[in-house]
Amino acid sequence: MRAFAVRVLRSRRFWLGLVGLLVAIVVGLALWLLPDLPDLNQLGDGLKRPSTRIFDRHGALLYEILSPTEGRNTPVAIADIPPHCRAAVIATEDANFYTHPGVDPVGVLRALWINLRGGEVVAGGSTITQQTARMVFLDPLDRSLKRKLQEMILAVRLETAYSKDEVLALYLNQAYFGSLAYGIEAAARAYFGKSASALSVAECALLAGVLQAPALYDPLTNPDAARERQGVALRLMFERGDLTAAEAARALDEPLAFAAAPFPIQAPHFVMAVWTQLARDYPDRLYRDGLDVYTTLDLSWQQAAERVARQQLFFLNDPNQTERTPVGADSAALVALDPHTGEVLAMLGSPNYFDADISGAVNGTLALRQPGSTLKPFTYAAAMDPDRPNPWTAATITQDVVTAFTTRKGELYVPTNFGNVEHGPVTVREALASSYNIPAVAALEAVGVRSMVDLAARAGMTSLWDNPDLDLAVTLGGGEVRLLDLTQAYAVFANGGYRVAPVMITRVAVRGQETLYEWTPPALTERLIDPRVGWLITDMLADDVARTNGFGRGSLLNIGRPAAAKTGTTTDSRDNWVVGYTPSVVVGVWVGNPDNRAMVNATGLTGAGPIWHHFIRQVLAGTPPEPFPQPDGLVRVDICLPSGLLATIDCPTRRAEWFIPGTQPTETLARGIDGVRVVSPLPGAVYQLSAGLPHDAQRIRLGLEAPPDAVQTEYLINGEVVSESVQGWWALVPGNYVAVGRVTLPDGSTVESAPVHFSVLDIEGE
Repeated sequence: MRAFAVRVLRSRRFWLGLVGLLVAIVVGLALWLLPDLPDLNQLGDGLKRPSTRIFDRHGALLYEILSPTEGRNTPVAIADIPPHCRAAVIATEDANFYTHPGVDPVGVLRALWINLRGGEVVAGGSTITQQTARMVFLDPLDRSLKRKLQEMILAVRLETAYSKDEVLALYLNQAYFGSLAYGIEAAARAYFGKSASALSVAECALLAGVLQAPALYDPLTNPDAARERQGVALRLMFERGDLTAAEAARALDEPLAFAAAPFPIQAPHFVMAVWTQLARDYPDRLYRDGLDVYTTLDLSWQQAAERVARQQLFFLNDPNQTERTPVGADSAALVALDPHTGEVLAMLGSPNYFDADISGAVNGTLALRQPGSTLKPFTYAAAMDPDRPNPWTAATITQDVVTAFTTRKGELYVPTNFGNVEHGPVTVREALASSYNIPAVAALEAVGVRSMVDLAARAGMTSLWDNPDLDLAVTLGGGEVRLLDLTQAYAVFANGGYRVAPVMITRVAVRGQETLYEWTPPALTERLIDPRVGWLITDMLADDVARTNGFGRGSLLNIGRPAAAKTGTTTDSRDNWVVGYTPSVVVGVWVGNPDNRAMVNATGLTGAGPIWHHFIRQVLAGTPPEPFPQPDGLVRVDICLPSGLLATIDCPTRRAEWFIPGTQPTETLARGIDGVRVVSPLPGAVYQLSAGLPHDAQRIRLGLEAPPDAVQTEYLINGEVVSESVQGWWALVPGNYVAVGRVTLPDGSTVESAPVHFSVLDIEGE
């Protein structure tokens, strides 16, 4: 056998056959690959692709997405591209660029093995030269083995016809960087509002990171992922010796100011959000098939939002306003959506997408910000759930007085109202409508932080689930949410308690051909709150009388038709909010600064309020007012104030209030000891002196309930009369105390209330 093998190897016929086989293989490959191989003279004549068009709900064109080979770009010479930009791209895309002949053999063998096993090109291994060949000469979306082999042939030809620097310049001028930018010059202007020649190391590393997956690493829509990818690019540059460790660290810590270069587009933030969704759902069709994309946006509403926001920001910052100091607010964002379908009708991410000075390209509707008091309705909705023990009602009496609460960490938390004013015993209706802080914290303490957070997160504010440190302050805005999520969540109060998901795309079709996607309004099935609770929250948020103490009568929260609204203001005036709704639309507005600078004397009512008011009036002009439909299963009962009990003929102040059956009061205010009650402070209350406030300003409000025919009223603390009225103030002094109310009746008899024990801690908490 061995002798036979030796004879075969020595045989002239064997070698001729082997050579013939190899020649046949080469000829076959040549006949397969070369006839339709593009000529290098076709450089710059990339494949022409039909554009994808994005329309509003009425067919108005918002933007036309060009294919990568027809994108907007401004070629620049290699000398005008900073060396650190070139190094960043080489480090991330092709570390051996200057040493291989156009194809990296190791990378090719690895990719070929993976692709042959898979039957198609599923792994890369492409050098910068190969990517350039693919962009310029071939179909970028063709994933066949033939295209891959042709790509390698063209890459070798490119390297023989052009220098390395020329190939690199061609690549950097053709590559797609996301956000409509093709080429590094367009990317520099789109993201940073500057020429490529002015890019810093940090900015170059960010752009180099974007190249791998522009939709995934777009810093304007996914800043965290982009920053993470930037770190990878800087690490690779350090490993190649392009940067020292100190230079890489400085670049990683460098703050980035984003901008955008103007181009023809309507509703740019909305379009970018739609584009991101299309890139995710139709990556192989977006630039190839010529898609027509129909969206939920109403362009006339969008233009109203832009107009109103700019007018309000000009007013807030006008230095000619003699009666006040300019507020210093750079930006505003607005979302309007249908509470029954989730359709996004308007999305304003900033007043000017192209204003680099205010980071206008950043979408303010998707930015995480502290929401202030806009979370209070979810706290009260959780507390009013009729399925929980002792549910709260709109008539529940809560004490709006300085109160020390204990957090989950065992720390004392003493919230204060806006303006440091307390109102004594108040109903939930007044507390919510006028946005008192202390009662909201009391409600959250009663229901539990987790119950409220779960409700708000299931309604849409899922970012709250990501914060394990949330405590009692969350009801006052001690967390971070997105405006889009917050507006979505408020839909539960307008639609009977159901969760809705935001929708932006209603139909996707290949132009003149088949429909790829058709959205139909979903049936609302996931009910998060009792519809009666949702209606009661709405009724309180729409009550102009109940919000008088907080906002005055006839404030901007009134729009001339049934509407419910809630403001929000962070304690440092960094964020202003209003979220409000009618039966047919929910509108959320944010005003503030993208760089988190504090504003001057700005509140939700004065900052965001005018935008909400004027926008909703403009878009609903000419439509009939709609009442909020009242669900079945509510009863109306007269209550006595300030006790919240059933009204009697002896009640001096009464009001009709709505209740879910079984939650209405059943007791009346009786005479005698049952008719005298200390309502403030609460039993067991603990107060703590603050080192940051003047001692004489640290007082608590005293409250007493007494029969209306009492001829004398006394409030005693530790046996000493401190007030001869049903309400009064008492300066805090460390110690333990017993409060008692005493009244004299017309017949001369005297009755006392049950004692209420409370204590005051000194500044050190002892």
